Amino acid sequence: MARRPAVVIPRSDRLSHLVGDAMRALIRGLQLRLSDGPISYGHWAFLRILWHQDGLSQRMLARRAGLSEPTTSAALDALETLGLVERRAPPGGRRPLIRLTAEGRALETRLLPFATDVNRAALRGIPALDLAATCRTLEAMVDNLGPPADTKSRKTS
Repeated sequence: MARRPAVVIPRSDRLSHLVGDAMRALIRGLQLRLSDGPISYGHWAFLRILWHQDGLSQRMLARRAGLSEPTTSAALDALETLGLVERRAPPGGRRPLIRLTAEGRALETRLLPFATDVNRAALRGIPALDLAATCRTLEAMVDNLGPPADTKSRKTS
């Protein structure tokens, strides 16, 4: 049986593929920079959220990361083992809040430059007006497609 030649679809003809390729390239760039450090790329989103707003519930952290609560719980277990976060119930509260430890907070100044470097490399040579138009377009697309699905309402099998 003869093999059919692969069909090459230009990336520019498929916006979703182009956006996906760009996202994978950005993730790969950050993964490479994080590979010698104390955390994996899978933990990055949680730390980034907590650096911005510490003391969230596990449910809120899962929603902001766009991940399921079981996935979030596993990541928090690992971050807790690394001594980067702790679960603490507020006075009079039943549910613990996720808080950065001093070590977790200190990683911000060490790791955020990695994301800055990746963004700088990705944007090299792109005129500011083009970047502004791209950001406006992507924001409009996100708005048009609606908010991310609530992880609580997803059925898992």
